[in-house]
Amino acid sequence: MSDKPGNAIGFDLPIFDAHHHFWDLSAGHYPWLTDAYNPNFFLGDYRAICRNFLPADYRKATAGFDVIGTVHVEAERSRREQIEETAFLTDLHEREGLPNVLVAHVFFTQPDCEAVLARHAENPLVRGVRSKPVTAPNPGASVRGQPGTMQDDAWLRGFALLDRFGLSWDLRVPHWHLREAAEVARAFACTPIVLNHLGLPVDRSDEGLALWRRGMAALADCPNVYLKVSELGLPDGVWDSPGNRRVIREALDLFGYERAMFASNLPVGGLSANFTQTVADVVEALPDASEAQLRELFARTCQRFYRTG
Repeated sequence: MSDKPGNAIGFDLPIFDAHHHFWDLSAGHYPWLTDAYNPNFFLGDYRAICRNFLPADYRKATAGFDVIGTVHVEAERSRREQIEETAFLTDLHEREGLPNVLVAHVFFTQPDCEAVLARHAENPLVRGVRSKPVTAPNPGASVRGQPGTMQDDAWLRGFALLDRFGLSWDLRVPHWHLREAAEVARAFACTPIVLNHLGLPVDRSDEGLALWRRGMAALADCPNVYLKVSELGLPDGVWDSPGNRRVIREALDLFGYERAMFASNLPVGGLSANFTQTVADVVEALPDASEAQLRELFARTCQRFYRTG
């Protein structure tokens, strides 16, 4: 590291941010931001981010850090505007230099899934899709086999198209569905998959963490599954640094640095902690990591997974 870091924690390794969002509320429809407020949002009150978030805002939030590139993950724009979101982000890239990689959206069960995937794949910035399956509201409930779940034949047929188009899957499910996701990963061993948000260990009780660990171990056993070290916030905006460091260490022990990538989840991640605090918790969780390992975590794994050249 240099003698003159540009930030308060002295971190100046390059960062390729593996997961964030942009939106312009005047240029597209984002129902969760502009329509009825969702009081059950997993981080609590999110009204602070119900405003535009664009490259200038991102650069302000990450000032002082050497961000060399970013991955934009679909931002819950209206599902009638899937292609339009990709076009909007492509225009941002051309005008602002960000984002560098796009993860688009499609429902694997929508009738025109193949056509939408083909349109996304035509765009050289698109490397994958995020498509959230139907999930149960809590660990004690089950939706297994229902339409839209990871066992639904129609969902699986749509998922199988990813390989044809050379696209990866950003996996985002509650921690009680991680072992089911591992079943998908084993069945589609040639499809690159990256687990979002450290598997969402939002229940830090002994029972909750035990369930999370079992799911994480099942996914780590699948060589095609990678991990995003991101979104460590807890319900009601709580930021638990000691607990965060614990789950980060456990996750890295399972996946290793060459299958893990840092991500900010801005602006959503900013509801709980700023970018500096997020980076600090990740670094402090891994006191024995070498510079080479940190370079993997903060940039190189993301670059390999999303094929940035």
